[in-house]
Amino acid sequence: MKKLNSLLIGLSVIFAVSTLISCATDDPDPIMNPSNATIENLKIGILNGLLEENFTLNPSTSYLLTGSFIVNDGVTFNVPAGTQIEAVDGGTDVYIAVLKGGKININGTGSSPVIMSSIDAQPGDWGGLTICGDATTTAGIDATAEVGGFIYGGTNDTDSSGIIKNLVIKGTGAQINSESQYNGVSFYAVGSGTVVENIAVIDGSDDGVEFFGGTVSVKNLYVENTEDDAIDWTEGWNGTIDNAYISHTIAGFSTVVEGDKTNNNPKLNNLTAISTVGGTALQHKKESGSTITNLYLSGYSQNIDMKDGGALSNVMIDGSPADPDAPYNTGTPVDISDWDFINGQILPVEVLNGNLTADKTLTADIKYSLTGSFIVQDGVTLTIEEGTKISADKGGVDVYIAVLKGGKIDVQGTAENPVIMSSVDPQPADWGGLTICGKATTTAGVDATAEVGGFIYGGNDDADNSGAINYLVIRGTGAQINSESQYNGISLYAVGSSTAIDNVAVIDGADDGIEFFGGTVSASNVYLENNEDDSIDWTEGWNGTVTNTYISHTIEGFSTAFEGDKVNNNPKFDNVTAISSVDGTALQFKKESGATITNLYLEGYDTNIDMKDGGSLDNVKIDGASATTSDAYNTGTKVDINAWNWRLGSL
Repeated sequence: MKKLNSLLIGLSVIFAVSTLISCATDDPDPIMNPSNATIENLKIGILNGLLEENFTLNPSTSYLLTGSFIVNDGVTFNVPAGTQIEAVDGGTDVYIAVLKGGKININGTGSSPVIMSSIDAQPGDWGGLTICGDATTTAGIDATAEVGGFIYGGTNDTDSSGIIKNLVIKGTGAQINSESQYNGVSFYAVGSGTVVENIAVIDGSDDGVEFFGGTVSVKNLYVENTEDDAIDWTEGWNGTIDNAYISHTIAGFSTVVEGDKTNNNPKLNNLTAISTVGGTALQHKKESGSTITNLYLSGYSQNIDMKDGGALSNVMIDGSPADPDAPYNTGTPVDISDWDFINGQILPVEVLNGNLTADKTLTADIKYSLTGSFIVQDGVTLTIEEGTKISADKGGVDVYIAVLKGGKIDVQGTAENPVIMSSVDPQPADWGGLTICGKATTTAGVDATAEVGGFIYGGNDDADNSGAINYLVIRGTGAQINSESQYNGISLYAVGSSTAIDNVAVIDGADDGIEFFGGTVSASNVYLENNEDDSIDWTEGWNGTVTNTYISHTIEGFSTAFEGDKVNNNPKFDNVTAISSVDGTALQFKKESGATITNLYLEGYDTNIDMKDGGSLDNVKIDGASATTSDAYNTGTKVDINAWNWRLGSL
């Protein structure tokens, strides 16, 4: 937003001093600015004082809001399309308010919205927009607002406080006291005759919009990263919101929706809320309730919170009482692609779901929410640039990324900026992880069917290329498919040797860290921590090489550090360190499986070598000799992970 020149700023200080007013407009003898001083301020681009006559801003002027600007009873304030109002960082002393009986007409357009923002748009910079009306509220007639001490409330539910169309507000939420803050837009007993369409509140330190009673409705609401509630209501508000899109990408907010006190059953039609940082979605206090249709939630730790034990039947969602255990992820997301008024204003959050049928690149400047299966089709490449973060819903087996036979994935993380795939507050089994299917050989044959996803894999091209993975951190995987099968952190089905896998970490998975189902792919610099089954598992004749493996077990109940199964095609492991603080088994080989291992260091396991089905110890070569069940295997050189700081990456 363009700043005013130094002369204008100097004038603003002069006029600001001459136009200060009392914030407490219910004072019986308030000190008000002369109307002509407020008008003269407006003529030079300053908003400050009490407006006592109708006025229309000039959209070619950049306006500076230097204090409280209050539209008096009986006065109309017009704000044309394209107008920009820059609020100084004045906290609670800087706001716009429309008194009971006054009107504001904000007539932005999709291509020329009205912008109200502090220069750096930081939460709490200024007080936002407050509108007071004459509609009913449980607070009574002529109640006193918690912000500004304004008077609001009456008996006219069809009251009109004007028009708000295509408005973007940033950096609001200044703190009044320990209990109260300004919101982006505060509606105090605003009536249904007020038109509110296409508004966005971004980066506020309190609520996005809050309704204190009244009957006003809103169409097309976008709220991003407000630090308290995105939508808040109390005092018996009973309007409607049609089409709301809520985005949370910064930790620590309160809720998507907070309803409080009396239930006058407001309606929310088409509500989409997406979080990459967990949190609570819908909270209703006391006996508050609502009717919600077409609800779509993604990424929240808790979807329904009846804070004070109110009846779930107070909240009707798509025709049924709210269900705290329901995922609410089957609704149709609100499409904001044609909400032109927020173009250039939003922090994008893109949903990943469905079949990828054309090449696509994911970038670090967009937040990604994985809400279901995201499947890269044959002939298609998914590229993921360094620093990209993908937040996976806690959807169990329904949430995963898969690359089909003939498809490719190119993860371009770096040591400074790894790619992260994780659920929020990751717990084992939150989601399904990453599966890649290739055309290399496997003892399962050509076009075998995977236990996860039913995907087809396997062929006769051992040099097949499924892409590259470099600097990838995966957390919270291992969702349970059935009693015999689970997703792994990374599942490699017949992946070929031309596929590059370097610098990967799988942490806190409920099943294996990495499992190889046949194939010839190799990997280097692999970090595996507290995966509850095997850290590295292989079967179906895999015969690649893993160089530099570090395995950490600090939680009881895991299976093994290594599990090899079935045919022995002699995979190789160079430089293996596995350390347990909870006992357990280190290296387990089933049937005739084996491996060649060099520079092995084991520490803390009850059993170092377990030939589960009586296979020959000669199948396992460790530092040039056949494995023994008596060797401590603690004389090797530990893999040095001091420089592997990328493994600590998280959402």
